[in-house]
Amino acid sequence: MRGFIHFADTLSTSVGKAFSWCIVILMGGTCYEVIMAYAFNAPTLWNFDFSLQMYGAIFMMAGAYTLSTEAHVRGDVIYRLFKPRTQGYIDLVLYFIFFFPGVLALAFYGYEYASLAWKIKETSWNSPAQIQIYMAKSLIPAAGILLVIQGISEVFRSIICIQTGHWPARMVVAEETEKILMRTSQDEDQKDVI
Repeated sequence: MRGFIHFADTLSTSVGKAFSWCIVILMGGTCYEVIMAYAFNAPTLWNFDFSLQMYGAIFMMAGAYTLSTEAHVRGDVIYRLFKPRTQGYIDLVLYFIFFFPGVLALAFYGYEYASLAWKIKETSWNSPAQIQIYMAKSLIPAAGILLVIQGISEVFRSIICIQTGHWPARMVVAEETEKILMRTSQDEDQKDVI
């Protein structure tokens, strides 16, 4: 189980970091559009759709990375008061009730959706540029598959926590800003004491 967890975390992290570069591409496209529109009075036809596709790619492909780092929004007001073993049981049950039905539907129906788009070589209907969007729709089932892989990893984490009473360490840990600030202030207080 730990080997699969490591594999899933590595895959999710690698894909998430690779697609994070879409932000740079998105920024470049936006800067180009602003310069063309305001400096040369020659706005582009393609940039709006380009921006939507880049943002969509970032959003879709960051899901598994976000899950692997525990960075999804979570209402854990009561949950965090439970012992780790109880948290493991709760997570295990909720992954099967809520998570897997949704991401499996995303993967299966996303595949049908993307397959049809490829078959008809779908273009954007709301764009004067009529850019091709079937390639971008391929990211829908890809995101679903990555989420399924990471979800299996999270189930394995829950099982390990139930068995040992401790959560396995994560490859990348997302921390709340308050924790980082508190640790920084505690470090500074310790330096003042020394």
